[in-house]
Amino acid sequence: MAEDIVARVERQWQQVHPGLDTGPMGLIGRLNRCAALLQQAADAPLVHEGLSRPEFDILGTLRRTGRELTPGQLARETFASGAAVTKRLRGLEERGLVARHPDARDRRVSHLSLTDAGRELIDRLLPRQLAYESSLLAGLDDRRRSDLSEHLSELLVLLEGRLGGLQL
Repeated sequence: MAEDIVARVERQWQQVHPGLDTGPMGLIGRLNRCAALLQQAADAPLVHEGLSRPEFDILGTLRRTGRELTPGQLARETFASGAAVTKRLRGLEERGLVARHPDARDRRVSHLSLTDAGRELIDRLLPRQLAYESSLLAGLDDRRRSDLSEHLSELLVLLEGRLGGLQL
């Protein structure tokens, strides 16, 4: 098996500080490096459609929940700040992909839903995006993917509990 860049970093630290446990650095470094590489690669089909990953996440959230959401609910569901969601929604509204409806009782609150064009786009794009993401993982068989997903889920639950991550 080829050596990854994080292994080289760990080896260099071992030379500077022999006996230092670099295991946590190795794990977190690999997770961060994988996340960065996947973020770059996973956006290719989205960019072709003129979408960013966060915009895709908003469209996907509105589609998968199947109901109108407020900007605050979208922020919680997509792990984004309210300001970031507001900016993204403005662009999606301008493109005619999302519609905003004022709340009947409180005019300060708005409810968001997909337009027909937004629903058509996400329904057309999601299978292509999933196929692309599957191709990125093609070097791992189904069992290894499942095991890795299970282990990452355990880590995610642990970190959310310790770091106050959002519980859905």
